[in-house]
Amino acid sequence: MKILSYQSFSLYANGGGNRILRRLYQGHEHDVVSLAIEAGYYKSITGAIEEKIIPASPRRRPWMKWRSRDIATWIREKPLKQYTMNRIRQEFRAIDCDVVHIMSCGPWSTALCNEEVLDGRELWISAHDHFSTTQCPFKDASLLWNRADRRLVISPELGNEYQHLFGHLPYELVTDGVLENEISAPADALHEPFIIYFAGLLHIEYIPLFRVLADALDLLTKKGLSFNLVFRGTQQLPFLKDRSFKTTYLPVSLDNVVLKKDLDAASILYLPIKFVDPDFYRFSLSTKMVGYLGAPGSILYHGPHDSAAGRLLRETRSAISCNSLEAAEMVTSILYLINEKNSISSNAKELVRNRFSLEGIQKRFWQEGTGQPGKKKHEDIVPLGIGFP
Repeated sequence: MKILSYQSFSLYANGGGNRILRRLYQGHEHDVVSLAIEAGYYKSITGAIEEKIIPASPRRRPWMKWRSRDIATWIREKPLKQYTMNRIRQEFRAIDCDVVHIMSCGPWSTALCNEEVLDGRELWISAHDHFSTTQCPFKDASLLWNRADRRLVISPELGNEYQHLFGHLPYELVTDGVLENEISAPADALHEPFIIYFAGLLHIEYIPLFRVLADALDLLTKKGLSFNLVFRGTQQLPFLKDRSFKTTYLPVSLDNVVLKKDLDAASILYLPIKFVDPDFYRFSLSTKMVGYLGAPGSILYHGPHDSAAGRLLRETRSAISCNSLEAAEMVTSILYLINEKNSISSNAKELVRNRFSLEGIQKRFWQEGTGQPGKKKHEDIVPLGIGFP
C-alpha cells in the first residue's frame, strides 16, 4: 500500500502536525510520498520520505508588514486559489499511490477531494485542530469528513464535534505516540536547580502564561529554591532578562535522541495552553503533552480547566494543573508538583502506555488501511482507544 500524504506544511518543518505525521509514517518511509503546500518562507529539509513542496503565490515573506501580509493572503486565497489548486492536482497526477491521506488544514485542503482526481483511490483525512483555527472553510471540512473512507482525529472531543457538525460517521483516534524504549521510569528524586522544560515556538497568545510562570519562579527563588528554565527551539523572550533564575535557549532539533535527552533531564515539563480561542483548546491535544508523558519528570499543565488536554490530564492525575494567570496560584501548583512528583509521573506512564503507544497507533493505522475504496464499510471502523461514540 502506497500513501500520498498531502498537507499544508513540509513533513520536515518544526511543528506538531509535522511530528505526528513523521512518527505515524516511521518505519514505512518508502511507502509514503509527501505533497506539501507552503504559503510562507521555508527552508527545504530532506528526509527519509520523498517530498514535493509547492509554493502558494504570492508567498509570505519575513519583511512583510501587516498590511502587505493581508494583501498577499487575499491574493493567494482568492484570485490565485484555483491556480494553486490546479498546480497541486498536476503534481499529484505524476505520483503513484493507492491512498490519499489529507490533513484537513488550510484553504487548499480539498484540492484532491474530487472523484475525477482520486480516480478510484481511497481517501483518508486527518484533523488535528478544529477547522475554524486552521483556515479551512466549513464547507471544505464538511466535504472532507463526508467523502472520506477513513476519518482520523486527534481527540474524542474533536471527533464528537465533527459528528455533530458534519454527520454521524465513525472516526478513529490517531495522534503522536511514544515508543516503549522512550518511556523513562519516574525520577527517584529531583535535584536543584529544578529544570523546567518547554519545546517549541512561542506564539503571542502564550506570552501572558510565561510571564506568570516567570513571576512565580522569582517568588519561589526568594523562598530558597533554584530553577533553570530551558527552551528548545523557542525565540528569545526579552521579559525573561534579569530574572532570579537561569534561562537556557537550545536550537531547534527534530532528532528524537536529542529530544529524549532533553526530556530525561527535566524535572518539570511545562505544558501551556492559551486561554483564548475555545475552538482550539476544547478540541486539540498538544503533541508536546504526549512526549512529556514518557519523561521521568512531571507535567505542569497551565491553561483552561475545560481544555481537552487539561481534562485528560486531570482525570488521569497525570499532571499538576494551574488554571489561572495569578503567580501565587502557580507557586502553589509548582510546590505541590515537587511534593507529589512520583505519583504524578507514575500515572503519566500508565496513561501513555494505555492510550499513546506509538507501536499500537502505527499498527492500527497501517493494518486498518486497505488501499481500496469500498473494501471497508463505515460500520466496520472502530474508533481507536474508545468505544463507538
